Amino acid sequence: MPPSRTNWTNVAFGLCLAFFAAYQFFKLPPVLPVLLATYGYDRTLAGAFMSIYALAGLLLSFGFGRAIERYGWGGLLQGGLVLLGLGNLLALIWPHDGWVMLTARGLEGIGFAVLAVVGPTMANRHAAPRHLPIIIGFTAAWIPVGQLTATILAPALLAIQGWQSLWILGLVGCPLFAVWSHRQARNHLAMAGSVRTAGAQPDTPEDRDPTGHRLLLLAAVVFVLWAGQFFAYMTWLPQYLVEVHGFGVTSALAGYAVPVSILIAFNLLTGVLLRFGMPLGALLVGALALQVAVWWLIPVTGGGWSGALSLIAYGVGAGITPTCLFAMPSVAHGQGGAGASAFGILMTGRSVGVLFGPILLAEAFRLSGSWDLASPIFGVVTALALICAVWLALEVSRARRDSPA
Repeated sequence: MPPSRTNWTNVAFGLCLAFFAAYQFFKLPPVLPVLLATYGYDRTLAGAFMSIYALAGLLLSFGFGRAIERYGWGGLLQGGLVLLGLGNLLALIWPHDGWVMLTARGLEGIGFAVLAVVGPTMANRHAAPRHLPIIIGFTAAWIPVGQLTATILAPALLAIQGWQSLWILGLVGCPLFAVWSHRQARNHLAMAGSVRTAGAQPDTPEDRDPTGHRLLLLAAVVFVLWAGQFFAYMTWLPQYLVEVHGFGVTSALAGYAVPVSILIAFNLLTGVLLRFGMPLGALLVGALALQVAVWWLIPVTGGGWSGALSLIAYGVGAGITPTCLFAMPSVAHGQGGAGASAFGILMTGRSVGVLFGPILLAEAFRLSGSWDLASPIFGVVTALALICAVWLALEVSRARRDSPA
């Protein structure tokens, strides 16, 4: 059953966990031009620095969700924070070897996968129904908040200690969150319904509601396609602005911040619209249609006003889409069924997209020697996401007609 009152302590803890995880993930793109210039990494390997996070999420997110539902989150979260810290430390000690850096990012990615399930689940499960759509908006903003934090901090930190400053900050944050996590567990602020008797078989939402589980799987497919193009765009945008439009690193980071800032605003606005009854399907389909247009128009949008308009339009679509997708566990199973296993399914879909997107764009550049293939490749990927979103919207409408509750 959903709580009658919002537990703001748990909501804040869950959101901050998610924001910290996203910072760890996205501390790389703002300094990627510096790393490529300093260490000469192969571009495909550099793309894998992002995609290795996705591999960890793909292999582990669903299992982590089930483990949290059965045993609770405390011990798993502490282990995830330890791995995040070890990954940051390894990268600081041995950055000149690309494969060691990839291993370090892999350790971070396992820790990230834990936080990516615990954080959103904690925030959503402790929200009262009247606050849930707004908190879903904040939950959907976890990635862009982490992106924007890294982007804003990067210029100042680069001047202090180089790229290593971002990793040092990530390392310092791990024990701080471990202490906060320990306090939460000690005060018995565990997720409602997540602590089960060891060895007991959890009563999963898919067992109780196969229709809702089918909706969640379809949402995960949309997440696969959407995340693939989104993380390709966000991983390589600073490098694209430097190479194609001649931006300096600082100017490229300013351009990178434009869609991120806008999508945070539209994460929250979408939560408000959902709160007041705006159809989720219509929002999702409209947002993806906008992003399809942005990809196909890249050849005619340059670095002037049309390029700025393209960044803004992309940010609008990228803000609406994940908010709708993060609402799907509650839409599919009801808030009481939107547990860690439901978010594990979504995170698995998202991880598949993160795995192929950055590497696919890097390979397209390697084969063609330019950025020209990005528009048609990811225009098609996003169009497929749009088709699946239309299907999902129709299925949600049908399910609501069959079961108004």
